[in-house]
Amino acid sequence: MPAWLTLAIDSFWPMLYAGVTFTIPLTLISFVLGLSLGFIVALARLYGPKPLQYIVRFYVWLIRGTPLLVQLFLIFYALPGVGITLDAFPAAVIGFTLNIGAYTSEVIRATLLSVPKGQWEAAHSISMSWIQALRRIIIPQAARIAVPPLSNTFISLVKDTSLASVITVPEMFLAAQRIAAVTYQPLILYTEAAIIYLLISSVLSALQTRLENKLTKNSTVKDRDNDQIIQH
Repeated sequence: MPAWLTLAIDSFWPMLYAGVTFTIPLTLISFVLGLSLGFIVALARLYGPKPLQYIVRFYVWLIRGTPLLVQLFLIFYALPGVGITLDAFPAAVIGFTLNIGAYTSEVIRATLLSVPKGQWEAAHSISMSWIQALRRIIIPQAARIAVPPLSNTFISLVKDTSLASVITVPEMFLAAQRIAAVTYQPLILYTEAAIIYLLISSVLSALQTRLENKLTKNSTVKDRDNDQIIQH
């Protein structure tokens, strides 16, 4: 067996273990928290009082206008200078959450605005409260529109977690770096890591396609149900 193939096989499990124990949890936790933050920010920008709108707009402007790598460095390496010290994994979660929250807020805000105003008016005409209209009429319609861009954001986050290696989170790419430092075979190890990321992204893309197809098939039924709610 060629030496490069032996190295690739021997290094596969350590990298996969790092992916399962750090890359995937980091992705899931950051996305769930970031999506929740993005939803709150979107609602604040659309319906909050003016002072709150200015605050969340500044937050979105700041996060979208600075590199994610710089944000991670500020949280992990700079905050200790002012007495705030975080472990690597929590620092990465905070950094990715803030970043995802800013980007998903724009997606959610755009999808909420895409729902026709007539839906709000119809909901209010049957004495629905603002929260009821948002929950039963607006969000279900906006969610179908938001699935593709949010899914793309999730897939991008899987790849972006490799940046956590710079703040010493022992995720998959850092595992590849450590093995390469010992074996002096960076081409083989980094190529293998790229292939693993590619496989994960391909699986997620396939799941995204299935979800979009399912939502498309169900859209007619959901629209009909919404019309019935409005009529009654």
